[in-house]
Amino acid sequence: MKIGANTWIWASPFSNETFDLIPKVKAMGFDTFEIAVENLDNIDLPKLNSLLKENELSVILCGAFGPTRDISNMDENIRNIGKDYIIDCIKMAEALDCKLFSGPIYSAVGKTRMVSSEQKKQEWAWCVEILKDISPIAQAAGVTIGIEPLNRFETDMINLVDQALDLIEDVGSDVYKVHLDMFHGNIEEKSIPDTIRKLGNQLCHLHACENDRGAPGSGHQDWIGVRDALIEIDYKGSAVIESFIPGVEEIAKAASIWRPLAKSQDDLAQEGLDFLRSLFQNL
Repeated sequence: MKIGANTWIWASPFSNETFDLIPKVKAMGFDTFEIAVENLDNIDLPKLNSLLKENELSVILCGAFGPTRDISNMDENIRNIGKDYIIDCIKMAEALDCKLFSGPIYSAVGKTRMVSSEQKKQEWAWCVEILKDISPIAQAAGVTIGIEPLNRFETDMINLVDQALDLIEDVGSDVYKVHLDMFHGNIEEKSIPDTIRKLGNQLCHLHACENDRGAPGSGHQDWIGVRDALIEIDYKGSAVIESFIPGVEEIAKAASIWRPLAKSQDDLAQEGLDFLRSLFQNL
């Protein structure tokens, strides 16, 4: 199994000024570089592509869905901004020979409200409509789009993989699959191993996260159960450590990271990699 690190462990936003993360991640021993795409304008794609190839790292893109990138928003202009952002990320993925763009594509992170069932149905319908429009673009680019459920404190729309599967069924395109983040699953799912078994080949991506987003292996996640379930479904995707650099206002608002989660961000990544490499040695 390829094991990766997300750029949010060290930087926000990822940009030309943080390209030095690429050789750093390679030197630590990772296989995959997951780029959190906050601002496409600050990324030199040809240079990025060259550095990734030079360091023999595969690449995954994950989305950053702030309040203006919300394809289920009541405001049509905001929905269109979100749609354009997803399309731009698909084009970026194609330019980097990246096969996966993933994240909570359905709504803005932090949008948690009590709304009527009628409004929920309308927001769902807008989301489905836009994802249908996007699917042929992703198909032509050879890019799978992973739908990531978030916990109840970060979204009121999709908290469970069952809800993500419902969305995929309504869109009706095999471009979409499910991205499981263990941090969110630890809050919302009854059993992460059983959830993995339920997903089977619908699981396209795994954020291998500890229960507190610290170094994988340092908390109470059922890692043995997760490993065994992944073996059972013959999982072929990557396992990526996602955590967040402390002290960044926007990250604190979105992910409630108020304190350091390890002695250093490098320690978090390296200790997590060593643990996952040992855990997944037969995958």
